[in-house]
Amino acid sequence: MNQHTDAVKLQLTEEGQLRHFLTTEGLSRELLTEILNTANSFADMSAQAVKKVPLLRGKTVVNLFFENSTRTRSTFELAAKRLSADVLNLDISTSATSKGESLKDTLRNLEAMASDMFVVRHPDSGAPHFIAQHVTPNVAIINAGDGQHAHPTQAMLDMLTIRRHKGDFSELKVAIVGDILHSRVARSQIYALNTLGAAEVRVIGPKTLLPHHIESLGAKVYYDLAAGLQDVDVVIMLRLQTERMVSAFLPSQGEFYKLYGLTRERLAGAKPDAIVMHPGPINRGVEIESEVADGAQSLILKQVGYGIATRMAVMSMAMSGQATQAAAG
Repeated sequence: MNQHTDAVKLQLTEEGQLRHFLTTEGLSRELLTEILNTANSFADMSAQAVKKVPLLRGKTVVNLFFENSTRTRSTFELAAKRLSADVLNLDISTSATSKGESLKDTLRNLEAMASDMFVVRHPDSGAPHFIAQHVTPNVAIINAGDGQHAHPTQAMLDMLTIRRHKGDFSELKVAIVGDILHSRVARSQIYALNTLGAAEVRVIGPKTLLPHHIESLGAKVYYDLAAGLQDVDVVIMLRLQTERMVSAFLPSQGEFYKLYGLTRERLAGAKPDAIVMHPGPINRGVEIESEVADGAQSLILKQVGYGIATRMAVMSMAMSGQATQAAAG
């Protein structure tokens, strides 16, 4: 069994409920829609006087971050607290793993604290999958981004953003622009968009920043920004992952902006009501100009709020799936 098939099977209970959330690849349209429906029910909670629900009361969620991401960790923490869970943020840089303790030993110690869920962010592709294989059966694993592999909750919050502002996916043309090669979220977005029935998924960028065989994931490749943006409904800009570039992928950031930066003039090639998104953090003047990032078509700040709702949905569904699995087993 290959890793992708294994990951899909590992994520689900025998009844097809979510047990872990490791990747959007291979999940059914019905399950992705259930995540979106659940997230949508949480999305307006921030406007309520009481922002908590008791779905994870008595449960302990551990944010297990092996690389920094303040926004992702803080939204997971807030999501867990709004579900009434207890939250432990583990600083890996000062933990035993930096002293030579193995990942398995770290897991055993966390399990001994009666933890119920690990939210894992790791620089190595496949690390959350490895943890899900070796964790005790009653602990749910949520992938908060691994290497250049996947970032499923970011992809699903992007899907929620699109659905709330554009409705049905079947008529939509979506362009993903920039550093596709090093992006964990782009792969998750492409899988989710195709599963949810988007009319067309485009990837736009220089050849050096596009993976080989990206077409096999279900995306149409454009090297020219103007051509790629023509008549699209959704534009998703990606951050240049300069920390992951081990060789000269670009002449300069200035050259990238000149060819692929999203300006008001270039956005005019998309549909007049096109929405603009970015998973953040934004490099202004590199991927996008401030006038667009702060403009009327931008949903970048709304994505952050939708991220809390989406992570609440995934965590509550995985915990429910774990409970069902435990009852059956």
